[in-house]
Parts: sequence; structure tokens; C-alpha cells
Amino acid sequence: MLVRYKKSLEKIAMGLLSFMPQQKDVKKLMETMQSYEQEDNWQLYLWKNNDEYVGIVGVVAEDSVATVQHITVVPSYRGEGIAKKMLKELIDSGKFTEIKACEETEPFVNKCLHSIKEADGN
Repeated sequence: MLVRYKKSLEKIAMGLLSFMPQQKDVKKLMETMQSYEQEDNWQLYLWKNNDEYVGIVGVVAEDSVATVQHITVVPSYRGEGIAKKMLKELIDSGKFTEIKACEETEPFVNKCLHSIKEADGN
């Protein structure tokens, strides 16, 4: 289940984001978190599996298009389709008419979106 980021989840969100290669540097990670907290069009969602947060997806929303800036899953949960579930829930939320990727997330996000479309029969 996707949960919208709030300040009380900051440490969890930072921990999840740190799994992304470009977020290993603490200064860069802090800047990223600041963008999600201060910019209205930067939206961060955590994936909750039972009582545990195991994934995160961050988008920049422009009109009804969401560009995925960050997406990662806790290593022990990888390969279970959680990233696809996060993207599918974003699509199904009705908030966005299109989900696309930034340069850094493009190969992975496009692969996930392709799988979602195939599963939906489109």
C-alpha cells in the first residue's frame, strides 16, 4: 500500500532513498529530502508491506504527468514485484494520466511499466 510521505516518516524515507546509487552521499540525500518536503510538485510515497516500509517512489508532478525521480526497494524484498505494485498504484490512483521516468530511473521504470501494460492486456 502506498503511503504519502509525512515528516514523521523522514528517517524511514531517508533510509529507503539511500538504497539508490545516486543518494549514497548524505549531503545529496538531505537535499533530496528537502525538495520533497518543500516543493509542492515533488511527491514522495512509501510502500508499506504489512507493518514494514519496504519501498519508496518519488515523483515530480507537472499537470497530470508524474516523472519518477526515485524508486527503490529494500534489497531483501527485491524481485517480488514491489516496484511494479508501487507504479501500478500510482497509475490507478487517478492523480496522473501519465507516468514516465527521468534519465536515472528510465531503464528500470520503463521495464516495470511495460510489464504492467502487458499484465493489463494493453
